[in-house]
Parts: sequence; C-alpha cells; structure tokens
Amino acid sequence: MKNETKVPLDLSLNEFVNDTKITCKILLDDGQIPNNHKLPLLIYPNAFNIFVHDPILMCESLFTANNWQGCWRNGIFSYHHYHSTAHEVLGICSGKAKVKFGGRSGIIRSVAPGDVIIIPAGVGHKNLGASPDLCVIGAYPINQTPDLHKETSTSNLYKYNRSEVIRNIESVSLPSMDPVYGEDGPLLKYWKA
Repeated sequence: MKNETKVPLDLSLNEFVNDTKITCKILLDDGQIPNNHKLPLLIYPNAFNIFVHDPILMCESLFTANNWQGCWRNGIFSYHHYHSTAHEVLGICSGKAKVKFGGRSGIIRSVAPGDVIIIPAGVGHKNLGASPDLCVIGAYPINQTPDLHKETSTSNLYKYNRSEVIRNIESVSLPSMDPVYGEDGPLLKYWKA
C-alpha cells in the first residue's frame, strides 16, 4: 500500500515547516522482524526547512512541542533493529543516508536533510550507508519508552519471546499529535486504532 498526499501548510505552524508529499507504506512480518500490519511507515520528504534555523535545535523543539519526547542526537544503527514498546520519529538534520525499512525483504529509501520518518512500533530499520555528517534527531510519543530488538552478532537471528513482542506492538498507544504538523497532522489520518 502506497499513498501520497499533499499536506497543506497550516499558517499556525512555525515558519520552518514545509508542505510535503507523504509516502505511506505498510510493512508486513518478514519472519524475523514483526513490522506492523496496522500502522504504516510514514515518510515526509523535505518536511522542514534546514536553512531557516539551526536544524538540530529546531527539530528538537518541533518534536517536543508536538508531544514527542526523549529527543536524542545521533545516526541510525547499521544493523536491523526495531522497538516493540514505542513508535519513533527521525528528523534528518544534516547528511544523507540510505536506510532499509522492514527487515531483509523490506524497502530502501534515501534520506536527506529536512526529511522526517515516522516508524511504527515493530518496524525494522537499518542504516545501509551514510555520509560522515549524518545527524538525526529521534524522539518518541509522550509516555512511551523504547526497547531495542536487534540482530545478534553470531547468527543474525533475533532472540526474543515472539508472542510477547507481538503483544507489545499491538498495545502501543497511538500518539496524540503528529510530530511535525501537530494535532491536525496527517499521522492521525493514517494511523487509526
């Protein structure tokens, strides 16, 4: 399932938020990574203008203002991993990367400054290669704390209680706001209970 929708710019949003076309993709269980059969991966290309303000501080402020917490600054892990207890948003503030979403049989997308990716609980992601200046701001919906499920170094198999992980994913609550567009943002249209 792939949808593209033009998001109108709400005048109440800060000047650094841009109109964008959303890519929406459901990623199914691949046998190792459960992914999420209900909530799609959302990609907002060029969602914010990196030239208006300091993109790192701006991105952190934007996510926090929209009830996404626990902001961190880093890159994207270079191994397949996912979170079963939280959704995650990634804002690309500098550099470029090629990222695989959904595990070994998933999709590959290139990300660049200004892009925002909203990853539902259970959806795998892996950095396939990045420029040295890659800086990502990540955050999670308020009252959600991520766990980390990843490949083991010896067998590339995940060590977890699969039924517990599936229960975790299914019980993660929906965010109250879109991390970029706030309470009227498109995430609330695409992610429904």
